[in-house]
Amino acid sequence: MNSYDVAIIGSGPGGYVAAIRCAQLGMKTALIEKYSTLGGTCLNVGCIPSKALLDSSHHYEEATKHFDEHGIEIPGEIKVNLEKMIARKQAVVDQTTGGIDFLMKKNKIDVYEGLGSFKDATHVNIAKNDGSSEEIEAKNTIIATGSKPSTLPFISIDKERIITSTEALKLKEIPKHLLVIGGGVIGLELGQVYKRLGAEVSVIEYMDRIIPGMDGALSKELNKVLKKQKFSMNVSHKVKSVERKGDEVIVKADNKKGEEVEFRGDYCLVSVGRRPYTDGLNLEAAGVKMTDRGQVEVNDHLQTNVSNIYAIGDVVKGAMLAHKAEEEGVFVAEILAGQKPHIDYNLIPGVVYTWPEVAAVGKTEEELKEAGVEYKVGQFPFRALGRARASNDTDGFVKILADKNTDEVLGVHMIGARCADLIAEAVTAMEFRASAEDISRMSHAHPTFAEAIKEAALDATDKRALHF
Repeated sequence: MNSYDVAIIGSGPGGYVAAIRCAQLGMKTALIEKYSTLGGTCLNVGCIPSKALLDSSHHYEEATKHFDEHGIEIPGEIKVNLEKMIARKQAVVDQTTGGIDFLMKKNKIDVYEGLGSFKDATHVNIAKNDGSSEEIEAKNTIIATGSKPSTLPFISIDKERIITSTEALKLKEIPKHLLVIGGGVIGLELGQVYKRLGAEVSVIEYMDRIIPGMDGALSKELNKVLKKQKFSMNVSHKVKSVERKGDEVIVKADNKKGEEVEFRGDYCLVSVGRRPYTDGLNLEAAGVKMTDRGQVEVNDHLQTNVSNIYAIGDVVKGAMLAHKAEEEGVFVAEILAGQKPHIDYNLIPGVVYTWPEVAAVGKTEEELKEAGVEYKVGQFPFRALGRARASNDTDGFVKILADKNTDEVLGVHMIGARCADLIAEAVTAMEFRASAEDISRMSHAHPTFAEAIKEAALDATDKRALHF
């Protein structure tokens, strides 16, 4: 029987990063993955493939709708080859997952393909796909098994017409009318992919606004932009039935007034969130406790009630984000090595990769109001930026929330071009507890989208934005 200092179950961003950091710190490390490729949901059927399709569909939309105004004329009809687009997406996935294979070899990490389950607190059984099994011993184990798409009790996912994000990434045809249940990150991103390619898209959201976990100003602006892009936005709608009849899907929902509304389309994407995935782990054999929300229960050190077993990522509390899982993977590895790492969960940024992109870090305005914190607001629109006008990306704004008394930045919320990258500046500033004035006094290259952050900081400092 092979023995290890640490065994990690699950090879998503949390798992494989934890494995690398453990190996860097001198631990003999094993990584267990039930699928034939490493990388988990993120690399295989999540973050990476969805961004590949978002990028391809963005190019198509630019070519068909915006090239002409740039003086670029393309003779003949521009067509979508969906099969080729999906193939490119898969090539990106294959290259990325192959890179994880390389990193495992480079760091001398033993990779086991099969379903890992606990025999007891120090032994893990691996049920391989060929029917055989193997047992390994581990002084410590990290559970990093991620999450799966959630559904509603009355919805039957057939993976053909009533689909999850996994199936939406490999459709054989462009939907005529895509119904999207859920106005969160996944639904809006994939909805935009197919909207750009020619589908009619109807978003059906239970809450009174889309991206409900983010600052209300971002929600309002994104809703406005998507409506401009001809999305059908239906908030405050409670879905009560989803039925397939041949190639048609019928969704019935009650609107804000309690009236029944019917939506008909040829595909229905169910994107109502994700659930922790602990199936088959046999946690009972190790004595690991679960929460009533189906998560693995952990303390502030991400340690379960069994002292040598830890859990990270989507199976524990907190936002279900790949980069949050990565931070936790490094955190646990360093804890095991006797170090004293830290994670500030308030500074884990959130991003929606629609166009315009949406990004945020820190407290929302709603959260500050609820907590009774005195704050001030600085805001600057992208339309006032020379760089935004030059690229014709003028939708959106940057909003900075700062403490009214100390000027410390408490939250940064932005919607616009390149915000997924721009948010890192805000995270850096807040990590060092910068004030709005600190940011306003930093030189920002001109012309750039990042100037909007400086201008918003100037507005928050004493209402002295220079260009608006």
